[in-house]
Amino acid sequence: MQQKYKVLHGKPYPSGSTYNAKGVNFSIFSRYAEHVELLLFDSADSDEPFQIIALQKDINRTFFSWHVFVSKLPVGTWYTWRMDGPGQARDSGFRFEKDKQLLDPWARGVSQKRWFRKAACKPGDNSRTAMRCVVAEEKYDWEGDAPLAIRSEKAIIYELHVGGFTRHPSSKVVNPGTFAGLIEKIPYLQQLGITHVELLPVMAFDEQDVPETRMILV
Repeated sequence: MQQKYKVLHGKPYPSGSTYNAKGVNFSIFSRYAEHVELLLFDSADSDEPFQIIALQKDINRTFFSWHVFVSKLPVGTWYTWRMDGPGQARDSGFRFEKDKQLLDPWARGVSQKRWFRKAACKPGDNSRTAMRCVVAEEKYDWEGDAPLAIRSEKAIIYELHVGGFTRHPSSKVVNPGTFAGLIEKIPYLQQLGITHVELLPVMAFDEQDVPETRMILV
């Protein structure tokens, strides 16, 4: 039987799962969630979680971030989230489902071993078909560079597509439509007071999201 890990309050930053020698800090944003659970799995295709951690609003929430620290949890542990909240009616604007397992949007790695989009998107329990995230150790060499540590309450976020942002001649960059072109525009973004740039989209691509294609002969 898998051991149960001790949990502490944790901290809201950074978002996602962050490993250190003492364990893993988990943090996820939800403004309207009323009940949040962290599910831990032995593997990407385990049938059941070996531990379910119910977060408490008074000690595991800071502003709109839910967080918990799991002591001595190792790298390679798989996890998902569950959230419940207000307004199940279609006109409420909310889509909380307490039995639906959710991905961490800050995950460094995910598995599609159990993923089946059509089944996972149906109402109710999707434990047999949901993607799962993995706790990964940060190994990238940042060569002395460090995060600016700007809290989300003070963030000014600029969303852009890498290609479209500098493709037009008016951008006046040497490498239009590329990451290099975007780098050339950093001083301009700083002059605007931008603190963060969100790239749309730079992410894993879900092939099941593409409609089936049919060949039409004429």
